[in-house]
Amino acid sequence: MSHILVVDDEPQLLRALKINLHARHYSVLTAATGQAALDSAGQTTPDAVLLDLGLPDLDGIDIIRGLRAWSPVPIIVLSGRESSADKVRALDAGADDYLTKPFSMDELFARLRAVLRRPPVGQPVPRVTVGAYEIDVAATTVTGPAGLVRLTPTEWKILTLLVATPGRLVPGRQILREVWGPDQEERGNYLRVYFAGLRRKLEPNPARPRYLVTEPGIGYRYQP
Repeated sequence: MSHILVVDDEPQLLRALKINLHARHYSVLTAATGQAALDSAGQTTPDAVLLDLGLPDLDGIDIIRGLRAWSPVPIIVLSGRESSADKVRALDAGADDYLTKPFSMDELFARLRAVLRRPPVGQPVPRVTVGAYEIDVAATTVTGPAGLVRLTPTEWKILTLLVATPGRLVPGRQILREVWGPDQEERGNYLRVYFAGLRRKLEPNPARPRYLVTEPGIGYRYQP
């Protein structure tokens, strides 16, 4: 049973999340303040954290940084802040995903399952599949119905970043920084070009990607 820490100061939402988590056989811890959340996580390490940013005592960004100082626990932000700037700040601070309120429970639990499936930090990424294609990261090969598929070195770097954390939203600036260098973080056009190439090679319908998904203005994710 996975242990989920829910951090929100809205009693109705906190209760609804607790009921829905229990119904899906998760163990639940709750906190209504940032300090209570940090104390709870320090006493009993959760398997994932659902975190509101607008708390009465601490800003949610500071809580993310506090957790990231010692733990790789998956963090999904649940927030009424809708701007891309807020989402990027949370992701850059270390959040794994971001859902804007109001959200559907089905989408929340799909994203929760995705972050819980990701390999532990330091564990080698196993072979993964993108639709009909098998990616062997160690061997740097992609095999599909028609045999081997050739990827460019840059496509490999991007794909490796995504499949290392299944379901996790990776900020576009992080991809640019890690693939091209810190002085290229504003070159979003690079990503559009290379993702178009990856989708032509790996997606069954490149115009409607199922596995290499864009979150407009924020980043990309590998959706198993």
